[in-house]
Amino acid sequence: MAGLMIGLIYGVVGLLSGFCMMSSLRGWWADGDRRLVRTFALAMGIAIVATQLLAANGVVDLGKSIYLQPTFSVPLMLLGGVLFGYGMVLANGCGSRALVLLGRGNLRSFVVVTVLAIAAEMTLKGLIAPLRIALMQASQTTAAATSLPALLSAGGLHGAPARLLPALALGGVLIAFAFAHAPFRRAAGQIFAGLVVGLLVAAGWFATGYLGADEFNPVPVASLTFVAPIADGLQYVMLSTGSTVNFGIATVAGVLAGSLVTALVTRRFKLEGFHSPNHMLRSVGGAALMGIGGVMALGCSVGQGLTGLSTLALPSFVAITGIFIGTAAGLRGALRVRPLKMEPEAAR
Repeated sequence: MAGLMIGLIYGVVGLLSGFCMMSSLRGWWADGDRRLVRTFALAMGIAIVATQLLAANGVVDLGKSIYLQPTFSVPLMLLGGVLFGYGMVLANGCGSRALVLLGRGNLRSFVVVTVLAIAAEMTLKGLIAPLRIALMQASQTTAAATSLPALLSAGGLHGAPARLLPALALGGVLIAFAFAHAPFRRAAGQIFAGLVVGLLVAAGWFATGYLGADEFNPVPVASLTFVAPIADGLQYVMLSTGSTVNFGIATVAGVLAGSLVTALVTRRFKLEGFHSPNHMLRSVGGAALMGIGGVMALGCSVGQGLTGLSTLALPSFVAITGIFIGTAAGLRGALRVRPLKMEPEAAR
């Protein structure tokens, strides 16, 4: 139920504010509009501070999350981030944005969500899984410290100060960056969106790490992320017999429901399709790259860009760097994804 409510709120806020990393970076780098990137920065800052406050007070054990495992592959996570970022540009939005737009009636997003789920499942457990596992085993490393607090602890600073010092420093920089932009300070809706999404990340940790803390039936400690949950959601609707709804599946359902209800209430619901076959091919390719890359990087622009970074995990900084590189390649330079020309039939 907590996952469903968190998803509902995310769906509402996502539709009303246009919250999306790819849109944020495109607005910043290509269009000169810096408000959305400030919204994402505010969400990152709030997520980091709120999450580390929960951990510092012993409410949530972040060490049980996938982001803080001692063994990881830097090359695989970096490559996965690059693939996800470039795919995000090709598909014109990340997995969470596709869910929000699907709730608004965007049928292109239905194709993106479906292909992303299939590609992710193939990479997790299917045809691509052996290659992913082989690459991971060949390049993995075991680190004594996997987070900024752990590094400070190794240097002699322990307990809550080791968590709160880097959290307040990094979170403070991100929040200051957000409010340093005068147009953003006047955009109450964007400020609200950044605050809410950041708090939703902390709420996810609280739901799974505290409400779901049961020694006899433990729930994996997780928060907002969308690649694996979308794949799990597709598998659940196909093979639900004997399966259970987990936090991720409930969150995905909540995002769809929240966006749909908001679109109907605000009269934004409108059925939309592809403009041309090339448009569809580009979206399918982007969705496949996001599914594959998101699994390799252990998360998406939200799963690593917000949730992973909120743990201050060192591998998350690697993954988000890859996502930035892939997005930058898709928006600028020789590999830039150029706007599609309207084909004659589509124009008619």
